[in-house]
Amino acid sequence: MAQADVFEASSSQVQVEHDRKRRQFVIRLNGSHDRAVLLYEYVGKKTVDLQHTEVPDAYRGRGIAKHLAKAAMDFVVEEDLKAHLTCWYIQKYVKENPQPQYFEHIYQ
Repeated sequence: MAQADVFEASSSQVQVEHDRKRRQFVIRLNGSHDRAVLLYEYVGKKTVDLQHTEVPDAYRGRGIAKHLAKAAMDFVVEEDLKAHLTCWYIQKYVKENPQPQYFEHIYQ
């Protein structure tokens, strides 16, 4: 099985790991050498800042960042947090995927 096939946007096999200690969501690409990450910080007891999404150049355009954004927004909703969307990609994701539960948790 080719590793790259797992990381197409339509794939349901994409594994997003949530590293709470490092405050990041991670998708391991091509084994464990390359990683796509979404970084966040707590800026209050129940408030997070979704700061930055990064996908290596060789993997861009495959929908990988979308999986990170969904995992981060699902985390915000599940933990009943408020979110600042500093990352431009998260802003774009929320605009393109207007889920009512997301808007209740975003600082406008």
